[in-house]
Amino acid sequence: MKHTRTAALAALSLAAALSLTACGGDDSSSDSSAKGSSSSSSAGSSSGSDSKPESGSGSGSSEAGDTKSDAAKNTGSGAAAAKGATKTSGKVTFCKTEDLAIDAQDAAPDESTGRINVTMINRGSTTCSATGFAGVDIKDEDNTSNPIERGQAQPRITNLKPGDAAVFNLAYDIDSSGKSLASPTELQVTPPNETHTVNIKWPAGAGDIKGAYTDVQVYPTHTTK
Repeated sequence: MKHTRTAALAALSLAAALSLTACGGDDSSSDSSAKGSSSSSSAGSSSGSDSKPESGSGSGSSEAGDTKSDAAKNTGSGAAAAKGATKTSGKVTFCKTEDLAIDAQDAAPDESTGRINVTMINRGSTTCSATGFAGVDIKDEDNTSNPIERGQAQPRITNLKPGDAAVFNLAYDIDSSGKSLASPTELQVTPPNETHTVNIKWPAGAGDIKGAYTDVQVYPTHTTK
């Protein structure tokens, strides 16, 4: 009888132990599920975070587009402003070739520096602008024409009332060796902002050009007053 009670107590102890083990397994499983849920939530949150830069990128593209659009508008308004400024200060139109009397003279200051002064007189009935660089080609005795490069100078406002004159200069070095290969016969002059050209004779007595025609430079117009 005593043996039977002892066996029964042992069985109860074993059952209790098994029950505790089972409970511990459930807790572990629950912890695992919670961790899995937490990991899944973190992954979802991370994925959502990754999607924000894409949205931001899209927003950035839109801002860049707006910036370009604004730049285009500014450029347009700048161009319009420039036109407005031209109209405001530009009631004076550019001188037409047909209204200008053009002549060239030797104006060398010494024996080594060549200079040609080209004078343009406004023979029109209204004030006009001769501001800028004239286009100049030198025609050689072999009938070839050579364009002249611009010198380093800033144009000055050159408005001409009827009868007023503007002058621009050609500058070069004089060849005193007697072996110059340049034989100029004419200047082909196109006034600033014009397309019509006039031919005038190379000034008598002007010194020989040293080097090539590309060594001659033209400077912007200025008034004689």
